[in-house]
Amino acid sequence: MLQRTSSINHIKVDSLGISSVFQIGDSHRIQALSRALAVQREAEIFFDNEGNFASYPIFSEPIPLIPVTENVKMSQQNLNPFLKVGNIDIIGVSSSSVVHLGNTCHVSMEARIKHIRHLLTDKEQT
Repeated sequence: MLQRTSSINHIKVDSLGISSVFQIGDSHRIQALSRALAVQREAEIFFDNEGNFASYPIFSEPIPLIPVTENVKMSQQNLNPFLKVGNIDIIGVSSSSVVHLGNTCHVSMEARIKHIRHLLTDKEQT
């Protein structure tokens, strides 16, 4: 893992929610997952069977991870092992997001959202 030291003079985070993480320090692995059903209706009707994630294939389908097959040559030279930042101002962090100040080896992030829109027909609106 890359060995650098981060120095932040001031950080301000206004809002952190819905499975989000604010981490200061090094980590080996970060893995975040968020699932949501977003239902929008013109009429105030609730169906008791629509809150089941298993009912929607989007939550169980595997995400294809395409392997990297190209040869990548990389060269880096860190003349200074310190990262210095004056101020960080974050308005909001949400839905399986991570604010991480430090070094990380492996990061895996996933957010799946099923949007459901039920609009009234012309007949139902009268």
